[in-house]
Amino acid sequence: MTLPIARPPQDFAPVADGLAGRVVLVTGAYGGLGRAVSLAAARAGATVVIAGKRKRQLEQLYDLIAAESLPEPVIHPLDMEAATPRDYETLAEGLGHDLGRLDGIVHCAASFGGLTPIAMHKPDEWLRTLHVNVSAPFALIQACLPLLGRAPDASVVFVLDNPDLVNRAHWGAYGVSKAALERFVEILHQETDTTTIRTHALLPAPMRTALRHLAYFGEDPNIQPMPDATAQAAVWLLSPQGAEARGAVLDLRGS
Repeated sequence: MTLPIARPPQDFAPVADGLAGRVVLVTGAYGGLGRAVSLAAARAGATVVIAGKRKRQLEQLYDLIAAESLPEPVIHPLDMEAATPRDYETLAEGLGHDLGRLDGIVHCAASFGGLTPIAMHKPDEWLRTLHVNVSAPFALIQACLPLLGRAPDASVVFVLDNPDLVNRAHWGAYGVSKAALERFVEILHQETDTTTIRTHALLPAPMRTALRHLAYFGEDPNIQPMPDATAQAAVWLLSPQGAEARGAVLDLRGS
């Protein structure tokens, strides 16, 4: 890992209403971590744009947020495997027109097809994983940079994975994509460090998600905590409090 390491403060907790008035886009919003981040951001006062390719699951998440009388979320169906640069431009234009701002993005969408030796890796699965995990976030960020740049304090959060694990045999395209994503975060930080856009990486501790269950299929999923603590860390990075971790990876392992 080449990014500086940041640790959450001892008294780590997002400020109540710390995202009030802000607009936050969450990709992969109905997945385990994406769902937790969407709920946590809404509870912190943000208008959350929930993006993913399954409209029905987005609608279910919408209902969960609405049931708590939180700021009304916005559903934006988005298939990061099939979306074109023009689709991302249309998304950014729509956010600017309908909501007038964009203050943060959390990239929770991820493609992982299971542990596979390189010799058996299907080329189309390899290309799909690299596209969803690296190229699609690039295209989305590029389209949204002008809108993010108009915010007085914008934050972009990328979710990494434990490099001590995913650089091993059989992690294939997923392991390669997470290494590439880390380098992308580093480059984007250097290009935005003098602007109002903050770039962050988030390294979760083990948590109960479908991706982990696919990778560790012999593990009892109930031994791992739900992704709520990681979601709270994402909200902390989105808020002004997170400025101290700018350009670094917030490492939650062992916290």
